[in-house]
Amino acid sequence: MRSLYSAQATWMHGIAAWIKLALLSVCGTILLWVERPADLVAACALALSIFVSLGAPAWRSFRMLGGVAIAGGLIVLFHWVMGTTMQGVASALRLGSAAMLALMLTLTTRFEDLLAVLEAVMRPLQRIGIPTGRVALALGLMLRFAENFHAQWHRLDDAYRARAGRGGGMRLLAPMTIRTLQTADRVADALAARLGR
Repeated sequence: MRSLYSAQATWMHGIAAWIKLALLSVCGTILLWVERPADLVAACALALSIFVSLGAPAWRSFRMLGGVAIAGGLIVLFHWVMGTTMQGVASALRLGSAAMLALMLTLTTRFEDLLAVLEAVMRPLQRIGIPTGRVALALGLMLRFAENFHAQWHRLDDAYRARAGRGGGMRLLAPMTIRTLQTADRVADALAARLGR
């Protein structure tokens, strides 16, 4: 599967995967606690400045935040209709900040490193009989599938735009579903070969 990981080194590539995951967890929790829109604007601006500091890999992936911006706009619109506009703005800012943090993690951390951290964190659960290796693999595959599907959607949209001169929109659902099933089938075969089943 295609990964969003950038082989072009940035200053963030040198930070250990467990540190980045821990910081992501802490920052995500702080975002939930903060309620003042002004503080959330500052947090979003800080996340954006860190994201931009990654250089070319960040600029190449910047378009992925377009969907997040649309989702944030819809959230604000919904809350405006409900008469709670500022709450919607706060939610959209949290979403934007969290999305940029997660994208930075994805761009600068190898899948194998994330998997190793998940296995280490869940290792104590082995004492009660939980197959932590498979759980970590499932979580890792979930992360990889999410970024892979996002990349596939953009490739399909680019191909459609080149032919028709406009975005594919909902027309891409059928080919995207087919590609998703094909990818899942290939991954299932690979897992069967790896696990000997």
